[in-house]
Amino acid sequence: MAQQLQRLWKDWRLHTLVLAIVLLTEMIGTHEVSIGPGLILLLPMLYAVIIGIALFFTPLVNEKQTKHAEQLVFLSVTLLIAKFGVQAGPALPKLIAAGPALLLQEFGNLGTIFLALPVAILLGLKRETIGMTHSIGREANIALISDKYGFASPEGRGVMAMYIFGTVFGAIFMGLISGFLSSVTPMHPLSFAMATGIGSGSMAAAGLGPLVAAFPDMSEEIIAFSGASNLASTVTGLYMSIFIALPLTEKMYGWFRGKKDKNPTKIPSRNQRRCYKLC
Repeated sequence: MAQQLQRLWKDWRLHTLVLAIVLLTEMIGTHEVSIGPGLILLLPMLYAVIIGIALFFTPLVNEKQTKHAEQLVFLSVTLLIAKFGVQAGPALPKLIAAGPALLLQEFGNLGTIFLALPVAILLGLKRETIGMTHSIGREANIALISDKYGFASPEGRGVMAMYIFGTVFGAIFMGLISGFLSSVTPMHPLSFAMATGIGSGSMAAAGLGPLVAAFPDMSEEIIAFSGASNLASTVTGLYMSIFIALPLTEKMYGWFRGKKDKNPTKIPSRNQRRCYKLC
């Protein structure tokens, strides 16, 4: 383990590449794009994600560096969440006052079912739809789907597809949509701050940037509400998926597909799941 950590910190090519990306994106700076009454903020983090994805397909990045980068992303997100927690302290009275809203905002994540599931079925997807639309498809959701249906099942393929897509494009989408919606709609900035907390540190950070840039006088409150919301989603999101989201997705899938789905995935029994784990 110690040798692995030492190799990680001694990967000078990776650190040099990251530093070059940071310097380049900071030189580009922040730009605004007006779309009708709305405004999209293009921040350095957005450029960094796009440049990083592009470099992955070049000889400058090899497989070893991608593995090291993945570990460093988790480390940086951990520091980011710690910062959210520290900055949430001064805003604690306001967080307590908004308690019901913070707790109930988790139901907003059910929107992936009502919006995405019909579209996925119209596109011809079958039981992959259940894994794809019951949540935003992060680590806890992969574990849930794998335990209930099996990792190699259609549902498992669906949730993994969303996990990969969210990892690559989730931060870009959140960075673009949060700034645009906050400038178009009359909703309070703190409601958008809570909306960024969907249970993913990188997506929350990407969605938070445009809000802070658009409302600098409320930056501390926005960061506090985003961090508290993301923590609440991380803690309660799995239980929401187990007891509400996944059963609801199964039910809605049955309504839409009817008898067309003649070969549904057989849910393994508890003993079968134990056998899978042991094997």
